[in-house]
Order: sequence, then C-alpha cells, then structure tokens
Amino acid sequence: MKNIMHMNPILFTVEDNFTMTEAGKHNLKNLSEEFGCNIISIKPDRKTQKLLMRYMFEKYGKPTWFIDRLIYTYPLKMAIQFNIPLLVYGENVSYEYGGNGAEETYSAKDQINNGVALEVSEKELINNAGVTAEDLILTKSPSKEQLNQLDPIYISYFVPWNSIANYEFAKKYGFHDLTHEWKRTHHIEDFDQVDSYAYLIHPWLKYPKFGHQFTTDYASRFIRYGIITREEAIELVKKHDHALDPKCVRDFCEFCGYTESEFWSIVDKFYNTDLFKKNEFGKWVLKEPIS
Repeated sequence: MKNIMHMNPILFTVEDNFTMTEAGKHNLKNLSEEFGCNIISIKPDRKTQKLLMRYMFEKYGKPTWFIDRLIYTYPLKMAIQFNIPLLVYGENVSYEYGGNGAEETYSAKDQINNGVALEVSEKELINNAGVTAEDLILTKSPSKEQLNQLDPIYISYFVPWNSIANYEFAKKYGFHDLTHEWKRTHHIEDFDQVDSYAYLIHPWLKYPKFGHQFTTDYASRFIRYGIITREEAIELVKKHDHALDPKCVRDFCEFCGYTESEFWSIVDKFYNTDLFKKNEFGKWVLKEPIS
C-alpha cells in the first residue's frame, strides 16, 4: 500500500502491558522506520486489564479477552474517528483457520462476531470483575450505522494467505523472529505471536479444552505447505503441544498476581475429561493421542 500504491496508511495497534520480547520491540519500531507510517497505539490501563484478565481466566479460561476484544473494536472506532472508510486487515481468521462465519468474503464488517472475542455482558463484568461501565467503553462495537460508514477488507481475499510466505516477505523488510532470543517449548516455529510472553497463555489454553493448540495448528499448515510429512508432524505434536513454556507462565502470574500453583489449579478446571485423563504421575494426558 505504501510503496506500490503510494497510499499513506495509518497503523492502529493494541498493546497488552505484558513484558515485550526484544523482537516485539524491534518490529513495532521497524514498521514506522521502514515504511514511514504513523502508528496510533493504545496501551489499556493496567488495572482494568488485570481485573478482566483474572475474571475471564478463572470463569472462562479466556484471560486475554480484553486485549483481543480491543484488537477488534479499537481500529473500527479509530477509523470512524478519523473518517477513514478503508480499513485493511490481513487474514479472515474464521475462513483461514476455522470458526464462526467461515465465509470467503472480501468484507471484514462482520469479523467482530467471529468468536475470538465475542461481547460479554456489561452487567456480568461490572458485577463480577470489579470494573465500571467507563472501563468497558472501548470494548463496545460501533453501531450498525457507524459500521456502514466503513469498508473494511481482508487482504487474504485478494492474495493467497500463506504463513511462511508472509514470514519470508516480512524478513526482507526487517522483521525479527525469536532466533537466539527464545526457544518456546510449545511452539514449532519462532515467528508467530512473538511480541510478548504472557499473551501466549491464551492460545495455549485451547489444549486443555480441545486437545490441541499452536503446535497442531502449525504442524497442519506445514503439511499443507509441503514442508513436513504427516509422520513428522505427529512427532512434533506429541513433543510440543502440551508443553506450555514456563516463561509465559511466570510473566502471566507476575502480571495477574497469581502464584504458579494457583495458576495451574485454575488451568486444571478447564481440562476436558472427555479427552483427558490423569496418569499415574498426576499429569493430564490425552486418552487417545494422535497416531
């Protein structure tokens, strides 16, 4: 958009208050330096984030709901504020990875309903999480009338979406992965979700609920891309899918004010007993591991 179409995009981004990786710090700065774009970022107040994280983690196993919700609402609100009809997103999450509204469409008007961070009752959050209506203002979706002022689109509708191709392209423009910084025990790549430590608790929590998480996601993509075989993918899943990185846990607990034993006690409640059982060592294991 900037170099080929000579447009002047404004970048809207949401930060999460967690400890950032060096790669994360670099990549945010590099976007501005490499492309000469203005970045308007929001760092939500820590108090509200902590309150909502604790409640959503303990009740639903969705600790980063507040951040994820802002990722969907904040750009819409800012586009309306600045009167910018064209709002450009990368991939259609539901269509590319599965989820509510998995329809191949250029329009991103309905993406806020894709299931990643659906709206939670304001009354529930005020009564149970200790927040106020004012704290929740930015989590509210714009009205239909306001949304009709915008034409948000997905790049993935026009360009085939491939994680590896995107990664290789980004590296040419200064993107840093986690090479030499952090080898994550529950990942098999070092370039996705690299910004901060504690945020990765949320995507990993798919594992106790559904029996799979990031390793399975990427192993499946690598098979489709022709990078590895199914047999190689199975071994990677067995080795990494369950192995939540301790650095994520420590940073998450420090931010939220949990001890690690409290953290694991809460996680235990979300293990799906249709899929998991405890072995002789008291460790949760899949009843029917992939083979």
